[in-house]
Amino acid sequence: MSRLRMAMIGGGPGAFIGPVHRIAAELDREIELVAGVFSSDPARSRAGGEAYGLDPARAYGSLAEMLAAETARPDGAQFVAVVTPNHDHLPSARAALAAGLPVISDKPMTATLDEARELAAVVEASALPFALTYTYSGYPLVREARARIAAGALGKVRKVVVEYPQGWLAGPAEGKQAEWRVDPARAGAGGCIGDIGVHAFQLAEFVTGLHVTELLADLGAVVPGRQLDDDCSVLLRFNNGARGVMLASQIEVGELNGLRIRVYGETGGLAWKQEEPNTLTLHHLDGRSEVIRAGTGLLGPDAARRTRTPGGHPEGYLEAFANLYRDFAELVRGGSAPLLPGAAQGLRSMAFIDTAVRASAARAGWTPLSI
Repeated sequence: MSRLRMAMIGGGPGAFIGPVHRIAAELDREIELVAGVFSSDPARSRAGGEAYGLDPARAYGSLAEMLAAETARPDGAQFVAVVTPNHDHLPSARAALAAGLPVISDKPMTATLDEARELAAVVEASALPFALTYTYSGYPLVREARARIAAGALGKVRKVVVEYPQGWLAGPAEGKQAEWRVDPARAGAGGCIGDIGVHAFQLAEFVTGLHVTELLADLGAVVPGRQLDDDCSVLLRFNNGARGVMLASQIEVGELNGLRIRVYGETGGLAWKQEEPNTLTLHHLDGRSEVIRAGTGLLGPDAARRTRTPGGHPEGYLEAFANLYRDFAELVRGGSAPLLPGAAQGLRSMAFIDTAVRASAARAGWTPLSI
């Protein structure tokens, strides 16, 4: 089977996420990066292409130039990865889809809810594959947690607690990766809520199979002078009557990437931590607890298929990211990938950001989340 050819928008010199996309896409040898426009500055784009080891002629100076050239080549790119800051997600994805190329994009879907609605309409009209890299839904034990809850391992879900603490923005936002995340023009209306809170929200809905119907949000800009929120507390109500709590912060000194979810039902509880991703704990009403580990025979078929090494050989962020690219490759080849986040999940996530920001600013109390 020939490898799918990928073009990248963004991810040039100094970017964190560009190399992550490239490594993840190529991990299973199903995809190869062949072209890109890696910066809005043509010289930096060429430097990005050189760093990725590409043909210099395929490191383009603009998006329009890349799409025109690649769609004209017999060996041109077969899909596009959008790895830019949020404000550029809509124009980049819209242009690629208009050129007939499927798109996989960083989260959140866009910078604003109105943009997300527009992009969702474009995706629907194009009938082309579109996906979002909500990385944590690619972890094998997250998939296992979802499968077990769906099979009734916890009984009816009663309570969901999801936390995402970081501390890297507790001081001044210095450097390329920090600066755009605190800039409303590039990040959108949400700061922490749009950067990592949206991951926590998506994870809660993904694992439980439930939808949030109402929320009560308290978002704050703790660091003096900051325009966007950096600390978030949100109460949740789900469509089955369950209650939930989402905590996300980027000012908790000492925290690295502590995403954690706990789900409690009538007959059991379940817990998973991103910093210990190869362990899933399942608690039973009778006091027993099971520790389920990746790479063992205890996993269901979906989680087992997305585990690459035997038990005790840790798999983590890059492998989870690669699982999303593996799913996307199946879509591009005409198959199905029902657990891959797409436009519907992206639109819900943008509605969550928008609702939380507006409700917190207005001190509106419990507010419906509808999309």
